[in-house]
Amino acid sequence: MKRMKRMLLSVVCLFLLLSGSAMAGNDKPRCQDYPLFPTRMPDYFIADCKTSDFDSYEFFTLKGPKHPEEGKFTFLTYKINDGKTEQSGVAVVRNYENAIKKIGGTIVAIDPQRWVNGKVVVDGREVWVQAEKGNSTIWLRIIEKTAMQQHIVADAASFGNDLKSTGHATVYGIYFDTGKSVVKPESDAALGEIAKLLKADAGLQVYVVGHTDNVGGMDSNMKLSLTRAEAVMNALVGKYGIAAARLKSYGVASLAPVASNDTEDGKAKNRRVELVKQ
Repeated sequence: MKRMKRMLLSVVCLFLLLSGSAMAGNDKPRCQDYPLFPTRMPDYFIADCKTSDFDSYEFFTLKGPKHPEEGKFTFLTYKINDGKTEQSGVAVVRNYENAIKKIGGTIVAIDPQRWVNGKVVVDGREVWVQAEKGNSTIWLRIIEKTAMQQHIVADAASFGNDLKSTGHATVYGIYFDTGKSVVKPESDAALGEIAKLLKADAGLQVYVVGHTDNVGGMDSNMKLSLTRAEAVMNALVGKYGIAAARLKSYGVASLAPVASNDTEDGKAKNRRVELVKQ
């Protein structure tokens, strides 16, 4: 009888051991590899994953302050399976370095034994990647650069007050793809408030002025800021019925910043449209 109990206990222990070993290598539910890196280092599983629609991360640099970027943030944590041989830091860094280059990316900074980061443009969107090797762990952090969705848009009344008090009104919430001048659909709320302002004061005439950050050449940004201002003016005329004679469009590129272009937050503030009273 005692022998039977010992055998049963041995079977149960063996079952639990095997089950634990099998489960140890399972990816955390709802976690998966990032699409740009669909494979991973051998014998690693995803222990954790986090995604934020908009967040910031400071990427490592070899000298000086870290480099901040903002956008959709993905954070994957890989762990080595029990009993498996851990990959060296050099192997991990070199693998991700080659993977970034293979998809057309550029290596920005690298510590050959600990981490590597780089950037790649995918469908017109800049993506930043950093792979870091820890003890039995690999951390992969990705920022897909996007403009923050502006949920709070100034209304017609505030635009009117600004025009009366300062002669100009800053309009955020008008969106364009990087380097493009096609007004995106999510700009409708801000455009609607501008139209409301103009319809409430039939005698009001304004300059629509486009502004950019300092990324890119002055000549190209001057052209871009103008074509964006023209796109806003055309939307007000074509979609909201504002008389074209009441509007004139201009572009000033990065000549009138409202914040430092040394930070991503400052650049975002400088990319704007302003209304200036004629």
